[in-house]
Amino acid sequence: MIVQLKLVLDCEPDAAWHALQSPAALREVVSPWLDFEPLAPEGLPAQWPQGEHLMRALALRTVAVGTVAIDISRPGGLPRGVRMLRDTGGLRGGLGRGLREWDHRMAVSAAPGGGTLYRDRLHFGGPLAAPSWYPIWLFWQWRALRLRQLAPTWSFEAEPIR
Repeated sequence: MIVQLKLVLDCEPDAAWHALQSPAALREVVSPWLDFEPLAPEGLPAQWPQGEHLMRALALRTVAVGTVAIDISRPGGLPRGVRMLRDTGGLRGGLGRGLREWDHRMAVSAAPGGGTLYRDRLHFGGPLAAPSWYPIWLFWQWRALRLRQLAPTWSFEAEPIR
């Protein structure tokens, strides 16, 4: 099953890329329906490093509904100006056990006319994929709304090279 978004966000591509890599921005985008509590004692990093990160998923920010793995990579070989974050972790326990395949790709690039072109594609599968499609699609519409609301607040200025 697949859900997708294609949006133009009101921010610079560097700001969108910085936010896309931020666990704090993820928590803002999914709020108030979901939240994530890190299972690692060191908590959440400021930016996602490569690799797997286990978290407890919390519905309505309070009710534990399962374990989620965020497994981050940054694919190369993309067209010039396109940056992608890929999460192949998925739901590991609780309500999500029936979704065994998870491939979430989020890409940003400059949009014609200004702003950021944001593309988001989630492919998921497993015994509960078909009955989960509509609820996940609805949640992706929430994500789109939150991304549009939050993007104008994002900024990022790289450190000058010395």
